[in-house]
Amino acid sequence: MAKQKGILKLEGTIGDITFYKSQDGFLAKGKSAISGERIANDPRFQRTRENGAEFGNAGKAGKILRTALRALLLNTSDNRMASRLLAMMVKVIQADATNPRGQRNVIDGEAELLKDFDFNKNSKLGTTLFAPYVPTIDRVTGAISVNIPSFIPGNMVAAPSGATHFKIVSAGAEIDFENETYAVDTQETAILPLDNVATAVINLANAVTPNSTSPLFLALGVMFYQEVNGGQYSLKNSAYNSLSLVDVQGL
Repeated sequence: MAKQKGILKLEGTIGDITFYKSQDGFLAKGKSAISGERIANDPRFQRTRENGAEFGNAGKAGKILRTALRALLLNTSDNRMASRLLAMMVKVIQADATNPRGQRNVIDGEAELLKDFDFNKNSKLGTTLFAPYVPTIDRVTGAISVNIPSFIPGNMVAAPSGATHFKIVSAGAEIDFENETYAVDTQETAILPLDNVATAVINLANAVTPNSTSPLFLALGVMFYQEVNGGQYSLKNSAYNSLSLVDVQGL
């Protein structure tokens, strides 16, 4: 893969070279000399087929998790979040010590590797919210919660310029990766001022199916607002909003 230089930037295919625009600028790549039919049938490409199958499983798993948390991710993710999550899902699948190559999956892998994954690399939860919190996942009752003792926002929240208020959000998710289904419950605080007055104790309780047989996830995040003439407006630039998986319980 090569970068295009010069004044004129091309898009399209000329001969065996395809020119296209990506997040990294204008790029060019050559056509593969190996046919898809050969990759699918030639014994020498067995490893390639196995890697492809697991990469596909990782892609499906990442998509279902993103879909489950979509309501929060709309304002708390960077433009490379999907690819970063895919890379982590590959690691989860590769940790499967039960199934043979090509058949490894998230269920038998190590979903706990996703703990501390930040959906917004530009604003990680650990550099935004400094107040201590206690995440809890109770599989028996289906209670997925986070408790935050009283704290002073002005000291414990790193707010972007222009922000006057914030709120804390959470989501408890039960993901059936095999059937590509999920159950999710989201909670949030009221919009709170970024001042030096201590908050009340915050407890966000999310509920999913009791005795679930699927991996469970707890996401925690912070969103910022600006007060204008008595109204609260979400900052147009959501680059400073945070969301992270603070606890994960696999099977």
